[in-house]
Amino acid sequence: MITSAELRQKYLNFFESKGHTIVPSASLIPDNDPTVLFTTAGMHPLVPFLLGQKHPSGTRLANAQKCIRTQDIDEVGDNRHETFFEMLGNWSLGDYFKTEAIQWSWEFLTSKQWLGLDPRKLAVTVFGGDSRVPALPKDSEAAQIWREQGVAEHKITYLEGGVFESKKNWWGPAGQTGPCGPDTEMFYWMGETEFPPEESNPGNDEDNWLEIWNDVFMQYNKIGDGQYQPLAQKNVDTGMGLERTMMVFNGFADVFQIDTFWPLIQKIQNISGREYIENKDVTRSMRIVADHVRTATMIMGDDRGVSPSNADQGYIVRRLIRRAVRHGRLLGIKENFCSQIAEGVIEIFKDIYPELVRNHEFIITELAHEERNFRNTIEQGLKEFEKLVNGFRLAFEKTGQQIKEISGKHAFKLYDTYGFPLEMTQELALENGLAVDVNGFDLAFKTHQETSRAGAEQKFVGGLADHSEMSTKYHTATHLLHATLLKILGPHATQKGSNITQERMRFDFAYPQKLTPEQITLAEELVNAAITRDYPVTWQEMSFEEARTKGAIGLFEDKYQARIKVYTVGDPEAPATADPATTTYSREVCGGPHVEHTGTMGKFKIIKEEAVSAGVRRIKAILE
Repeated sequence: MITSAELRQKYLNFFESKGHTIVPSASLIPDNDPTVLFTTAGMHPLVPFLLGQKHPSGTRLANAQKCIRTQDIDEVGDNRHETFFEMLGNWSLGDYFKTEAIQWSWEFLTSKQWLGLDPRKLAVTVFGGDSRVPALPKDSEAAQIWREQGVAEHKITYLEGGVFESKKNWWGPAGQTGPCGPDTEMFYWMGETEFPPEESNPGNDEDNWLEIWNDVFMQYNKIGDGQYQPLAQKNVDTGMGLERTMMVFNGFADVFQIDTFWPLIQKIQNISGREYIENKDVTRSMRIVADHVRTATMIMGDDRGVSPSNADQGYIVRRLIRRAVRHGRLLGIKENFCSQIAEGVIEIFKDIYPELVRNHEFIITELAHEERNFRNTIEQGLKEFEKLVNGFRLAFEKTGQQIKEISGKHAFKLYDTYGFPLEMTQELALENGLAVDVNGFDLAFKTHQETSRAGAEQKFVGGLADHSEMSTKYHTATHLLHATLLKILGPHATQKGSNITQERMRFDFAYPQKLTPEQITLAEELVNAAITRDYPVTWQEMSFEEARTKGAIGLFEDKYQARIKVYTVGDPEAPATADPATTTYSREVCGGPHVEHTGTMGKFKIIKEEAVSAGVRRIKAILE
């Protein structure tokens, strides 16, 4: 048996022995990146460095990164999907490439000194080319390196045609253009037999093979439709799922039996009085409750913690909590329970992610408030159901025509508006002698998913931070506004998040009450005075201690490397005062990008100031 803490440390120790610098996990909320809601992979915070910017910690890096994948919400409930997970990753920024990456992956997986997994239970896939893109041949090089490690030929599978739709063994680009390349994926046998039959591979037997690691080789730059050029700086970006690897190493049937999940399942058993293995419906609901409360806790417990709301990250938090409450109800839990599960999450992760302890009160307060409100929503849904059934009765009395089925449209409304799972609607329908049009519900649900996905694709288009001219101006404007609010409102008015597009900026900050018209006017005046003064914007690389000594604003200490970038608006040697009459206005730890002079930014105008959640305000502003 191995614990999560031991696996996490083994991985970091291994890559440290291979010359990698260990860097901390970045925030779950991307830094000034409007194109994604959450950090979805270990590479996300490293995009500028994968594109060629020098990293303060060198060209070989490794870490354990907090990640969230919202696209997996509806998949949770099986034995392997989760929405929050830890990605163990190692990177080469123009340093080593395919040979070392594959050799080290195999060594860590199979060497007795490290994980010691049985090679007979491992298989790999490699990029098999795409006939639509002749410029991208199959990755024979990667396949040959696997052979040299001793991987049998029948355990190396070429997967073809994945550049556009399925992304089989192909990574990126995240947008229409940019860095991309083939990848090779490692799988562990999960079938009922001790070893896989020779004809079985991850390409033709997906249910019995579990992906645990992926090595991405960023060797091309996509410059247009079907046009790819070799990259000058070739990078390696790898990711091993900690939870899935824990599952296979310990011989568990599902990820929910590992030590960062099982204590939560035990709590749910105690609260509900049900057993995890009672039946498949109970098992599924317990998995959903454990996963969703765990993920919501990690998001709210981040130092850029997000409250439940109807927009962006807040909407995801709300959706997770409400889905957990629904499944708690299916388990027979009638009282509020999410806070108890969240306490378990905090206890499990408090040593590796101390921000959960710092933000404990915020997590529990927001969670309890949202759960309480949603229980009221469910009650409204029950009233809506009764109204629907009464309508059927009235129709029968008037026309003599009996309605025996709740339409898919009505069932989906109960699900989408009032949070009713289909199972709850079916139960209530059965009690009233009615059936439910499940096919109609599925159609309505799929239509909703496609619409949501289309919107998400617009939201996520680009995948990388938008470095356009206007977005860069708005990024600098967030620094000016942040310094201004700290001056006007005091040192507690710290940033809680931001969102930038080419049309506007949005800035969230900690403050307990509505800003007065005078404060809003003063904030506009000070920012515009700083713009008019045409300060130079420069950056320096320094240690965190140096940055703190120089008065730099540092919001999230636990993510910083040994060397960090500090952007100064004004004289980089003078103290920062947020006073336009001085030589320096702002100094903040940041990855960029920024304008070179503030005078190019235009006129700053606040168009709205509003509450986001308890103790958090939001300013929306434009540059004219």
